[in-house]
Amino acid sequence: MFKYIKNDLPASIVVFFVALPLCLGIALASGAPLFSGLIAGIVGGIVVGILSGSQVGVSGPAAGLAVIVLAAIATLGSWETFLLAVVIGGAIQILLGVLKAGIIGYYFPSSVIKGMLTGIGIIIFLKQIPLVFGYDKSTEGDFAFKQVDGENTFSELINMLEYITPGAIIVSVVSLGILVLWEAYLGKKFKIFKLVQGPLVAVVFGILYFIFTKDSSLGIKASQLVTVPVPEDASSFLAQFSFPDFSQITNPAVWITGATLAIVASLETLLCVEATDKLDPDKRVTPTNRELFAQGAGNMVSGFIGGLPITQVIVRSSANIQSGGKTKISAIIHGFFLLGSVILIPRLLNVIPIAVLAAVLLVVGYKLAKPALFKKMYDLGMNQFIPFMVTVLGIVFTDLLKGIGLGLAVGIVVILIKSFQNSHFLHIEDKSNGKHKIKMTLAEEVTFFNKGAILNELDSLPRDTFLELDVRKTRYLDNDIIEILEDFAFKARERHIDIKLISERGIVENPDSFIEFFRLRPKIA
Repeated sequence: MFKYIKNDLPASIVVFFVALPLCLGIALASGAPLFSGLIAGIVGGIVVGILSGSQVGVSGPAAGLAVIVLAAIATLGSWETFLLAVVIGGAIQILLGVLKAGIIGYYFPSSVIKGMLTGIGIIIFLKQIPLVFGYDKSTEGDFAFKQVDGENTFSELINMLEYITPGAIIVSVVSLGILVLWEAYLGKKFKIFKLVQGPLVAVVFGILYFIFTKDSSLGIKASQLVTVPVPEDASSFLAQFSFPDFSQITNPAVWITGATLAIVASLETLLCVEATDKLDPDKRVTPTNRELFAQGAGNMVSGFIGGLPITQVIVRSSANIQSGGKTKISAIIHGFFLLGSVILIPRLLNVIPIAVLAAVLLVVGYKLAKPALFKKMYDLGMNQFIPFMVTVLGIVFTDLLKGIGLGLAVGIVVILIKSFQNSHFLHIEDKSNGKHKIKMTLAEEVTFFNKGAILNELDSLPRDTFLELDVRKTRYLDNDIIEILEDFAFKARERHIDIKLISERGIVENPDSFIEFFRLRPKIA
């Protein structure tokens, strides 16, 4: 298990620094206690990491659930009642895993998954720009276009112009320089720099910069630093944990919220699993049913001790992969780093400039949305490019789930169009004896998706036509198509259309009944 520790340990440090501000930011965006985000990150790393079959996926609080959590807390009336809904949602996810509902994850089109990764990369990049310039009112962890604070992605870019802070810019630029230098040169040239990751060096630089410029005009303001709750003693630390209000177990609203969380969290997880598997250099396949079970267990634990709901998350997962993580040990260690840091060094965490962590996320976002990917998708053809672009734009201008939904809808339309186009081949060969001679060859599989195309072609045949219908390659013919052919056989007699049916069983001239014919063919009917 520890075979790749030299890869997993450095990667876990990067994931820790990526996860820390996101855990806090998502909790803030959700209207929940800040510590609840850290609990979710710890549980997602340790509990889900141990139970999951994903080798490079990382779990924690999800930005996509922030709006649902915010509304649910208000609806249910208390944080403790909401925690009960999280526990119920986790139990439902475990049931979904047992029922093997994870198979849904294998049916997302590749173009949509790639669009999801690219869209998230663009959103991450855009959301970090205000933080890079020192805009301390930007909501970290809110990845939706319309933010919970009433702003949106682009209005934040305009607002930041009035709050530019020289110190934050210096920290961001130097941090970016360190990250680029580490990846492009030092990490490849010297082994020591593979162990000591660029983000760690950037964080150390940021802390030192804050300390030495604290009282100068180039200093970092307190509002531009990470904010981790600092307990005074053991009892105040334990007081940060909350527990579900089980007296509300019969409240229908709690069960509705729990079911909603289970469905949305499971969908986000399955999407991220599919995307993470595509990013994995070793192309390992995550068992999706086991993943639902792991996520359900994680949500039950998180809900029991006062944490936000958990999903597998692409930002932390992609950071893990980009940093060379090889096994689940990376995700587990990052969870222990989160736990240890909030217990042992919360004050040290609180002198990390947010601009440093924003620089780390800028690199993560860029790698997910490289310009070369757009050209690659365009070269694959419109069938891939259109769903890809719709997903990207949908995520950038709405949110993750709506963007995915739009991409899937367009992808289904493209499939229907291609099915319409490819359901059969039509050849007008020549004229003989005063009749058009037309040959129609049906595809190997013909379903109800092809009804429109075939019906169109049959209805457009002129009178006095000789139709040769070849079904020798057809292995599956939907009953809807058989009924169309049956109706056409009746109309053909009125329009003086002769039909020659060519099948594996021989040739039939003007069959009386297509239904009877195909009923005798087990391979088709």
